[in-house]
Amino acid sequence: MDMKNGIQLITYANSLGGDLSQLDRFLSTHGQETLSGVHILPFFPSSADRGFAPISYEEVDPVFGSWKDVESIAQKADLAVDFMANHLSQQSPQFQDFLQNKDQSEWKDFFLRYKNLWPNGEAPAEDLSKIYTRKPRPPYFEATFADGSTEKIWCTFDYEQIDLDLRQKVTKDFFRQTIGGLVQRGAKIIRLDAFAYTTKRPGTNCFFLEPDVWEVLEFCDQIASEGGAILLPEIHEHYSIQLKLAEKGYWVYDFALPMLVLHTLYSGNSQRLKDWFEICPRNQFTTLDTHDGIGVVDVADLLSPEEIEATKDALFKQGANVKAIYNSASFGNLDIYQLNCTYYSALGNDDARYLTARLLQFFAPGIPQVYYVGMLAGKNDIKLVESTRNGRDINRHDYTNEEIEAETQRPVVQQLFQLMKLRNNHPAFEAELCILPSEDHQLRLRYAKGQHYCEANIDLQALQATVKASHQNGSEGFDEISIGHPISANSKA
Repeated sequence: MDMKNGIQLITYANSLGGDLSQLDRFLSTHGQETLSGVHILPFFPSSADRGFAPISYEEVDPVFGSWKDVESIAQKADLAVDFMANHLSQQSPQFQDFLQNKDQSEWKDFFLRYKNLWPNGEAPAEDLSKIYTRKPRPPYFEATFADGSTEKIWCTFDYEQIDLDLRQKVTKDFFRQTIGGLVQRGAKIIRLDAFAYTTKRPGTNCFFLEPDVWEVLEFCDQIASEGGAILLPEIHEHYSIQLKLAEKGYWVYDFALPMLVLHTLYSGNSQRLKDWFEICPRNQFTTLDTHDGIGVVDVADLLSPEEIEATKDALFKQGANVKAIYNSASFGNLDIYQLNCTYYSALGNDDARYLTARLLQFFAPGIPQVYYVGMLAGKNDIKLVESTRNGRDINRHDYTNEEIEAETQRPVVQQLFQLMKLRNNHPAFEAELCILPSEDHQLRLRYAKGQHYCEANIDLQALQATVKASHQNGSEGFDEISIGHPISANSKA
């Protein structure tokens, strides 16, 4: 697939201006040089979880716009689209037909029924105790059918998200039709949401089961690749799983990077980050922020338990307007799994620290993705999170066009755009990363291809960084960008 090696935006359909047409406008106005791709979070009709409980993939939620809007965006940027491999909405026509007609429904095998795993339809307590779930309840929904009977149906996440039985032909046909249809609409990347939960077997943890998970990925990859698209499996877990996926040729997420960068900037020590840069996959998408929180489990064994705790403590002490309670059960989350905070606020709303973090991301191996709040150096939305009591909403502010115009004029955002343009357009980034020798409080990262080079020198003690890059047109001399106090940029012949 011809995917550009440039920065991609992650955004909800309605978070930059209010709908897809305004997102299209944003890309034309602010993304021509800064962005080469966009991941639009689920824009389908949905009953829960801000799009992640899709009712149908056949249409765009009219609140957001139409397929014409999506296809217009796909002509401007590499488009990533979500496919929820694990589940479909309880409000979907398929599940409603199943409730009405039960064993006479054409969808009777589509959803994962407990009775198809355990003969009496009841899971033994021992089996339930082994299942990997991030919800404080057993993973099932008690369905009541039109005839008055009841039955347990697998439900890993919200009760609106009913799990699918991937062993069945009817489910495979649905995958084939849906993934193929999304690719035909212009998707170059199919993001497989929650795919590691699709594998279930009695007596196991029902999470990333081998070889089952490879069969799921191979099946989905075959469908996507027929249309020239790639898969991006989404999984928050131990980094070794990402290495496994990458070794088999799949693109992966670098979900370890956010905590590693925070640790580096909080501690002033670069060694853990350097170690990760040496071994991390090259076929990866890097993130600092997403619509979810900052992952903690992803960095286990890359940081020691003590370093993880110190990083979490530093976020609550040094971050701006972030409280531990926003990461607790009372706000819908447990901080053992994620930390809810914008990345800018995690660094104390400090421009130099934030730009240094982005510089580290842009020089990390892989293709960078920047969340829309991060692209505007957004602060924690305390008003929203206090209103909804959903911890993740602290990092989900929806911007009006007027707010966008104001935010893009801030010096920190202008400087970020400058770094994004460099990463997006400089030919040196086609090469492999070279980690140059440096002290623990420093990083020296270099890309070089032919006559082109781009080098970042970062001093964590002084909190200053300099980027030196050859002229992109091949002429003699270099451009230099400085981060620190004050922020500056200049060009030298």
